[in-house]
Amino acid sequence: MQIAILLYPGFTALDAVGPYDTLSRIPGAETVFVAERPGPLPNESGNLTLRADAGLAEVTSPDIVVVPGGPPVRTEPHRRPGPVQDWLTAVDRGTTWTTSVCTGSLILGAAGLLRGRRATSHWLMLEQLAAYGAEPAGERVVLDGKYVTAAGVSAGIDMGLTLVGRIAGDRAAQTVQLFIEYDPRPPYDAGSPLTAPADVVAAARAAAGGAGQGVSCGSRRAPDAAR
Repeated sequence: MQIAILLYPGFTALDAVGPYDTLSRIPGAETVFVAERPGPLPNESGNLTLRADAGLAEVTSPDIVVVPGGPPVRTEPHRRPGPVQDWLTAVDRGTTWTTSVCTGSLILGAAGLLRGRRATSHWLMLEQLAAYGAEPAGERVVLDGKYVTAAGVSAGIDMGLTLVGRIAGDRAAQTVQLFIEYDPRPPYDAGSPLTAPADVVAAARAAAGGAGQGVSCGSRRAPDAAR
């Protein structure tokens, strides 16, 4: 089973690494980081790189595709016609699962793969899925056929565990969860716009320019009002 995780300049690190650290533990899995060209790719802040093992042309029939998100200014080039869109359209014909994390769903949407399907994304960008014919669903992980989309950043771990369960069974997924000690107990109940204080949500929206253009799904920049 080949798992292809797409990389591009400005991706959000945990969007790629969360699914990697869960899905790569499936027995028999071969995980490959893929990009337009092999080599190191910087994350959104530019101070961390992951290396693409292969170019798009070298990975033609993956069983699972994972598309991580990033700041809108970084994902926008890959929402236009080009190598990434062509690759996604081609390999999707043979995938067992086509997945995304955070704003990666907008890249899938632009390829026409989510038309008429329920899908999720980062809460700041969720409604933009409608422009691609998808039905925005404010859930952490959304399955619609073979398409699996995860909300912002950390939801990629949940998506990975969900797929491990679907592919290898509940016990395998529970074992992976135990090995990575995924037992989240956050110090604050502010991980969703439904639970975060209203002033924090408002400050985040303002910092993001209203529609999420200034802050990515994994931005390290905190709004002054929320500090």
